[in-house]
Amino acid sequence: MENALLLIVPLVVGYALDLLLGDPDHWPHPMRLFGNAIAFGERNLNRGHNKIIKGALLSSILVLLVYVILTLLNNVIFEFKWLFVVINSIWVYYGLANKNLIAEGRNVFEVLEKRGLAAGRMQLSRIVGRDTSQLNAQQIRTAVFETMSENLSDGVVAPLFYYAVAGAPGMMAYKMINTMDSMLGYRNARYEQFGKFAARLDDVANFIPARITALLMVLVTGSSRGLRFIFKYGNNHKSPNAGYPESALAGILDCRFGGPNVYQGIVVEKPFIGANDRLIEHIEIERVARINQRVCLAAVLFCSIFLTLWPSA
Repeated sequence: MENALLLIVPLVVGYALDLLLGDPDHWPHPMRLFGNAIAFGERNLNRGHNKIIKGALLSSILVLLVYVILTLLNNVIFEFKWLFVVINSIWVYYGLANKNLIAEGRNVFEVLEKRGLAAGRMQLSRIVGRDTSQLNAQQIRTAVFETMSENLSDGVVAPLFYYAVAGAPGMMAYKMINTMDSMLGYRNARYEQFGKFAARLDDVANFIPARITALLMVLVTGSSRGLRFIFKYGNNHKSPNAGYPESALAGILDCRFGGPNVYQGIVVEKPFIGANDRLIEHIEIERVARINQRVCLAAVLFCSIFLTLWPSA
């Protein structure tokens, strides 16, 4: 039971810190360090021949480094229980992104409502990779909900899943994988080959968490339509994973996601998820925020139960 508590207490403390503080822009964050390491490796390796091999080598080394270093650190401080709890609480706090995810979604809705379409497009561009310059208000709100559902998996459920499986080292190794995908996983001339391994690794890492996220969304809302949408539209997406949480939310809200979007000047035709192309109202951001909060809490609870039953997993 003591070993379980050494994992559960940091989980709860880290969750509470994220709930209260989020990630202030001016605070140090390990994801910036991860990003700098990825950018350094990309600048020096993404040239010449064998780019796929070089990208795979960089990705593998960075993920292993994070896992090994944090595992060694935990082994060193394990005898000092209070220090172990403090350090791992910090890792959990940095590993979760629920408060900021909700705040960014709210900000887009608020800016769109109060300052108009142009400002709403600009605010949306902070959190999505698509070209926002021609989007109308409906498309902006839809993009926010798609992003919030997808990142509920990437930024909340998946980190907690890997914490349950492999502790803070597993959680932060996953965050490195996800950061690499966000920086290298593009299908363009620069990253198509070099980022291929990072993108596929991210697909594998998110396979189970994305489906758990979709089921948790249905569980916390009791939406039978959301469950039907998961099975009907879950694989109706260019990503093998993003379609599942997006389908769940589209079903819960009875709206339609997907359709064509522009990424780096290229039109990408995404299949539609849902059929009801109704107008999304401003107030609905609060409903989606509540869903995200409930899913995060449910994931923490299930993770705690798992660690209680299998503390050495």
